[in-house]
Amino acid sequence: MARCEALADRVVRLPEPPRDLETLAARIGELPGQPAAIEAMWDGDTGGWVVVLVAVLDDPQDEVELAVIRHGSDLRVFNGRVPPWPEAQEALLVGTALAARFGVPFHFASPDKPDDEAPRWRSRRA
Repeated sequence: MARCEALADRVVRLPEPPRDLETLAARIGELPGQPAAIEAMWDGDTGGWVVVLVAVLDDPQDEVELAVIRHGSDLRVFNGRVPPWPEAQEALLVGTALAARFGVPFHFASPDKPDDEAPRWRSRRA
């Protein structure tokens, strides 16, 4: 941790893409088909857990990533610096609003804790 803190000023961070409701709704409007659902799911990498927000499409059957929500490394949660899993709270708010706007269901199988094996809205095509 000391090394990360010592080198933190050398890390170049790119600005995150907008995740506001209007921007994401406009992105959905540009898709090749009407969404069947909006889904949030957990994914993890070496930096920690993230929530991925996707639009699930029926025609063509596909899913399109709308946003990756990360509120810092997982160390912040274990140190008690923030409430647990604020990325899940953001995904619930934005995902529910998007689903309501497009008249489709919102699915988030594990909003209370990270689980990258939680049931999905629809099984991925093989």
